[in-house]
Amino acid sequence: MMLFGVLRFVAYGWIDELYIQPDFHFAYFGFEWIPYPADWGVYFLFALAGVSAILISVGLFYRWAICLFFLAFTYIELLDRANYLNHYYFISCMALVLVVLPANRSFSLDVRFGFVKGWTEISRWQLDGVKLMIGLVYFFAGVAKINPDWLLHAQPLITWLPQHADLPIIGTLLTYKSTAFIMSWGGAIFDLSIPFLLWKKRTVLPAYLAVAGFHIFTGILFPIGIFPLVMMASTLVFFPVRWHRALVDWASSTMGFQPRTEITQARNSASLLFLTAFFAFQFVFPFRYLLYPDKLFWAEEGYRFSWRVMLMEKAGKATFYVHDPALTGHLEVRNGCHLTPNQEKMMSTQPDLLLQYAAYLRNHYEEQGVVNSEIRANVWVTLNGSGSRLFVDPKVDLGAIQDSWEHKDWILPFENEQQARNFTMLNSEADD
Repeated sequence: MMLFGVLRFVAYGWIDELYIQPDFHFAYFGFEWIPYPADWGVYFLFALAGVSAILISVGLFYRWAICLFFLAFTYIELLDRANYLNHYYFISCMALVLVVLPANRSFSLDVRFGFVKGWTEISRWQLDGVKLMIGLVYFFAGVAKINPDWLLHAQPLITWLPQHADLPIIGTLLTYKSTAFIMSWGGAIFDLSIPFLLWKKRTVLPAYLAVAGFHIFTGILFPIGIFPLVMMASTLVFFPVRWHRALVDWASSTMGFQPRTEITQARNSASLLFLTAFFAFQFVFPFRYLLYPDKLFWAEEGYRFSWRVMLMEKAGKATFYVHDPALTGHLEVRNGCHLTPNQEKMMSTQPDLLLQYAAYLRNHYEEQGVVNSEIRANVWVTLNGSGSRLFVDPKVDLGAIQDSWEHKDWILPFENEQQARNFTMLNSEADD
């Protein structure tokens, strides 16, 4: 799947569009120190991810290949925060889990060539580690759906579904509000229950059929890339061991592989300790949003890396102004001169990206001779059809604020629309 994903990026020209063309790239908080490679270096990272994906698939030099894939793929994801997707984060996490698992001890070229000894058995926790990584994606996606917008207002589905009214057979149904509510509640129940149904042998087959149907349907409705394929293929690991062994035995005999050797793996305490710490982090980190006072979907503090998949319809318009102390007026920034359309779209609704862009503008205009400038922004955002509201305090110098884990008190409250309009009026009067 990852080889297909790399080839897909090449075929659609996304490497050049997302990583080569932009003049400015949004770094992840805490990872600003990572150097941005030259153009050839970006292509090398994708080539390294593709080649290592092949080696992982056939089990050749597996330990080196999985480490290289994890490093290359994660490095690519860290190049620009505007390209963040939940399933990219899932791929990095799964690759990290596989780094400590003996995935090449059966039906691999490493065993065939004698590079490692084959095993007939592994500890149950090693198989459960893969299952748990997949299960927590579904479970936390379900937990994230327990919110008023999703359950009580069927947002954003009530906004999205009518856009597909031209679909044959089901198109008309998608225009009804009741359909949006049924799908909202059904989606929440599905995500919360499916990990447990997949884990039970008696329900794994109907549960997998539900997984396949769910992802095929959502893949038709929404442009979410290879995510449906990733989840449908990954959840095959929940099927009973005998199913997989029968398949491997058949493939081994067909391809001339030697039978599995009679060597049982010893318990690897270091790997178990690592996975325990890793999953403890995964179960705690998504709840960090509780430390912040503002509406999560509005301020997005603690939003990323918490398996919140397609939960909101959010759009914004950000206009930046460079205030020169030596002048009485201000300079309006043309964002298109500095950002790609995708970067501008992501930046306009995400506070940490607004800060980073403001810092970039301050440095850029200082190089142009505008010293001690203030970077302010007039940002309007709409969330789940609630109407456009002022997002940040337009009087705040965003270029002077350092990003941190602390609450961003310069974000205007979602509920206080009148105060937002007052800020706009005051700012307009000051500019006049």
